[in-house]
Amino acid sequence: MFGGGIPELPAENYPNKRNIPRMDFLFLFLFYLASVLIGVVLICICSKTHCLKGLVGRGTQVFSYIIPECLQRAMLKLLHYLFHTRNHTFIILHLILQGMIYTEYTWEILGYCRELEFSLYYLLLPYLLLIINLIFFTLSCVTNPGTITKANELLLLQVYEFDEVMFPKNMRCSTCDLRKPARSKHCSVCNRCVHRFDHHCVWVNNCIGAWNTRYFLLYLLTLTTSAATMAVVSTVFLVQLVVVSDFYLETYVDDLGHFQVVDTVFLIQYLFLTFPRIVFLLGFVVVLTFLLGGYLCFALYLATTNQTTNEWYKGDRAWCQHCPYMAQPPSAEPQVYQNIHSHGLWSNLREIFLPAAHYERKKK
Repeated sequence: MFGGGIPELPAENYPNKRNIPRMDFLFLFLFYLASVLIGVVLICICSKTHCLKGLVGRGTQVFSYIIPECLQRAMLKLLHYLFHTRNHTFIILHLILQGMIYTEYTWEILGYCRELEFSLYYLLLPYLLLIINLIFFTLSCVTNPGTITKANELLLLQVYEFDEVMFPKNMRCSTCDLRKPARSKHCSVCNRCVHRFDHHCVWVNNCIGAWNTRYFLLYLLTLTTSAATMAVVSTVFLVQLVVVSDFYLETYVDDLGHFQVVDTVFLIQYLFLTFPRIVFLLGFVVVLTFLLGGYLCFALYLATTNQTTNEWYKGDRAWCQHCPYMAQPPSAEPQVYQNIHSHGLWSNLREIFLPAAHYERKKK
């Protein structure tokens, strides 16, 4: 035993004592990681180039011939409930996943790391990030994103300039019967018009708009940082355990009966057998860090350029050719949307993180 409580790799299980077949856990994990990342990238590209709807449509047609009609109706009802009505399903799922990850971290890693004399501040950092993350998660959930009402309609109409391409003047919401300020959109899930609408997030069961974008960015930042911190702590623990046990100096017998020095691939695979829950946790938080980190970079890009997800998604279209409200003669040149709301890095960030000050300046 190391340090009184660390489970030392037993000598009778060292790979030089017996013939251990070569395992494919590392290859399968790397294949899974690559598949997830490539899938996310392809979804982003396809959604931007309008290929995703065609793929989904063709996939739906294929499944319609395989899945019974009653099951199709049940699935459609479930999907409608999950993604097109406000509900707390994903909030509960979010808290359960977060609780499971932190329980596993506390149960499997925290005690071992204390035995290896890790710094207490270093080990408690994920818990501090958890508290901060839950605060911004709650604020993202409960804060009014910028609902447009009769009372604030005239004020919000003055906040942003109309570009006459994506946001023409004198438009009314057919559902709310309100004049639509520039950069606003009606959310069909929440059934309200939201000022500076970004997107509807099922994980917080709320729209992301003018008043809670700052909380959502900080929630995303702390969530990504906490996942990365757990990944670092888990990796350092496994590396230090290998170093303390001198396991990397051992040899093993391969399938041909030859002695081989333990290499990195075999070492990771053997650790997976010895500490499966810790290695699985490490793999999960690594994947989570990449996914959240990629989305965080995208969200920060939008923030620094003063764009919303809604505007970015629609921004590359020639809107005068598709917009039913802007009748153009056939010979008219298509107008391409341009971002007219970006006024420099610090001004853009100040608008997001200090929205009240931005609105006060617009009143004057």
